[in-house]
Amino acid sequence: MKCRHCSAKLTRSFLDLGFAPPSNAYLTKHDLKKPEKYYPLKVMVCDKCWLVQTEDYAEAADLFDAKYAYFSSTSKSWLQHGQKYTKKIVKKLNLNSKSFVIEIASNDGYLLKNFVSLNIPCIGIEPTKSTATIAKQKGVPVLQKFFNTKLAKQLASNGRRADLIIGNNVYAHVPDINDFTAGLRIALKPGGTITLEFPHLLQLIKNNQFDTIYHEHFSYLSLYTVVKIFHSAGLVVWDVEELPTHGGSLRIYGGHSNNKQQIMPSVNTLLKQEKEFGLQDLSTYMNFQSKVNTIKNNFLEFLLLQNKLGKKVVGYGAAAKGNTLLNYAGIKSDLISFVCDAANAKQNKFMPGSHIPIVSPGMLVGTRIDYLIIFPWNIYQEVIDQNVALKKSGTKFVTAIPKLKIK
Repeated sequence: MKCRHCSAKLTRSFLDLGFAPPSNAYLTKHDLKKPEKYYPLKVMVCDKCWLVQTEDYAEAADLFDAKYAYFSSTSKSWLQHGQKYTKKIVKKLNLNSKSFVIEIASNDGYLLKNFVSLNIPCIGIEPTKSTATIAKQKGVPVLQKFFNTKLAKQLASNGRRADLIIGNNVYAHVPDINDFTAGLRIALKPGGTITLEFPHLLQLIKNNQFDTIYHEHFSYLSLYTVVKIFHSAGLVVWDVEELPTHGGSLRIYGGHSNNKQQIMPSVNTLLKQEKEFGLQDLSTYMNFQSKVNTIKNNFLEFLLLQNKLGKKVVGYGAAAKGNTLLNYAGIKSDLISFVCDAANAKQNKFMPGSHIPIVSPGMLVGTRIDYLIIFPWNIYQEVIDQNVALKKSGTKFVTAIPKLKIK
């Protein structure tokens, strides 16, 4: 395998999580009678450009199909994040009714609905039918396609280049990151701005966030590598912000290289921080597997002990990160009875691989629960706040990452 960015030969393994089904491939009762498709979940690191990437194995279309079941609007904190971003970027770029905004991977319209309400022309590019349909119902214009240079050229030739291109948690999801980035340049107006948000590789390693590794994420990104990828596509990163979302993310601001945009001090500050942490040092990557195995073993020992003691253990949040943890640890419904999730599209289905049933959060009412495992640890406090009654009844809340924590 060669690096997806610089084409150097990949020989260094960062993490091997064995085999697992795609993390968002939730199953119906009928699906349980069929064979389930598993793929290797192995992550490599390029020691030339330091792009961390999954091993080649499947097409993106196999992962983001019509039944794709991640809906951004399910999380109140993520909706608030979108509202806050809209207010900030509209003011920063002076966007108005004469502007044009493109969001790539617009999901269920959680973000663009804010631009629609401000009468700022926009379009979402979203390949999955399930989420695109919901967005359209909110009045958000949607182009149901994958974004690439071909689509970018079509948009440009139709006079639809953007003043602002948004990509929240999509950059890690694209198999051909060079083509995607070239598409950003083509679809952007001269003087336009790109903002991309993605989980920060530094935080993944620092906080043992191995459960954010799953098949839908082809890349795990540092600012250093993104600056390199942008540069090769004729783009420049001129500002960066650190965000608390998804356990620690970056929001980068970019544009055409020939804009001569002033590079903000934040860029060099973070690049220096990454180097000092060791993101351009192989030993940083080689030590990660043992840390992950310790987390897995501690979590599994905890569940086995509670099972032996006859305790009732259930999960909250049928998140992709939860599926990574469950499948790597080999956990089934004998150790976790069910998982609650507020998304209607996931309810009455089963977690991929583990086949743990997914139910409505209403199932928590009137049920004796000793431990509630919160899989989406990034909204840990939000889940606790929503389940005050459980806490009062004696239920303890558990997260496994960055280490086993019982509250």
